[in-house]
Amino acid sequence: MKMSIKRKTLYGAVALLLFTCPCIPGNAADGPEMVELGSLTQYYEPVQFDHELHVGMIESNECAICHHHTLGTPVLDPVCQRCHASSGETDFVACRDCHPAKRFSAEYLAVLEEDINLFHLEKPGLQGAFHQNCLECHKEYGAPTGCQDCHVRSEKGDKFFYSGEYAPEPADNSSGH
Repeated sequence: MKMSIKRKTLYGAVALLLFTCPCIPGNAADGPEMVELGSLTQYYEPVQFDHELHVGMIESNECAICHHHTLGTPVLDPVCQRCHASSGETDFVACRDCHPAKRFSAEYLAVLEEDINLFHLEKPGLQGAFHQNCLECHKEYGAPTGCQDCHVRSEKGDKFFYSGEYAPEPADNSSGH
C-alpha cells in the first residue's frame, strides 16, 4: 500500500512528540496514554501529549512509521538506512536518542566537526524535528498551530518575553505628537 506524503508527515509528527518516553514497545497498545514533553521548560510549561489519541489515528502495525523503527527492528527510515542499514535491532525509539536537544551547543558542534558522516550535518535538532512534523500535520488536520496553543508560557517566559504581567504599559499617544 503506497502511503501519501501527508500521512507519512502525520506519522512523523506523532513519533517526534514521543521523545520523552524512553522506549515504546512494538505494540502501540502497550505505549503510554500521555507523554510529557518538556524540552522548552525554560520558558514554557511542559506539553501534555495525548499518545493514546494520536495512536488512534493510525493502524496498530504502523508504529514504525512514526518512530522510524520499533524495539527489536532495524532502522527503517530511508535516510538513516544509508549508513545504519546494518546496525541491527534497536534498543530505543526515543527521538532524543538521535535528535540532539541542543543542536547548536558547542559540545554538539564539536561532535559534528569530528563526524565523517556528513548526513548528520542536516539532521534537525529535537525542537526542529518536532516543529517540522507537528506543524505540518496540525495544518493538514486543522489542529492548532499557534505557539501558545501547545506551549503555555510560564512566569519566567512572560518575564523573558516582556508579556503577561511583565508587558510594558501602552504608550500614551494622547498628546497628539
